[in-house]
Amino acid sequence: MTTARVLIAYDGSADARTAIAEVARLLPGVKAVVLYARQPLEGLAAHLEGHRALEDLRGVEKASLDASERIAFEGAERARAAGLSAEPRVLSRMSTASEAIVQAAEEIDAALIVLGSRGRRGLWSAVLGSTSVNVLHHARRPTMVVPSEAVASARQRSSKPASEPVAPETPRPEMN
Repeated sequence: MTTARVLIAYDGSADARTAIAEVARLLPGVKAVVLYARQPLEGLAAHLEGHRALEDLRGVEKASLDASERIAFEGAERARAAGLSAEPRVLSRMSTASEAIVQAAEEIDAALIVLGSRGRRGLWSAVLGSTSVNVLHHARRPTMVVPSEAVASARQRSSKPASEPVAPETPRPEMN
């Protein structure tokens, strides 16, 4: 029995849920760390030092951390229901989600990084960036990107030809 662990990036989206299901299908019973990577509000707080709004921000930060823990716990519960041995983890770093995922994979010595793909293209991908693409480019570990069912279906539809050419009808001999 192997003790290798899989890191599953989880944000509660349909894409992340599909990634969990795919890991359970391909690697039944594997040990998994279900990671929610969040960005703390510390950077903003530093600019507010001494301002009365800082106390409000601390309340928002605590609520954000609580929500992050709930998301990670939900992902781990979903993974356990799918047959994986899973533990939740929240990573709060002043970095991008992709950097946090790569760092967490190194910290736990993950055998595989798994994340869902939102399937953004064109301008949206350029403007918003792509966590999956960034992880693929920076990870030193095997990485699997799983499209959600909606993304996979859309890709399937777009890869089919618009219409198949229709063969001309063969003329039938006339009957007298």
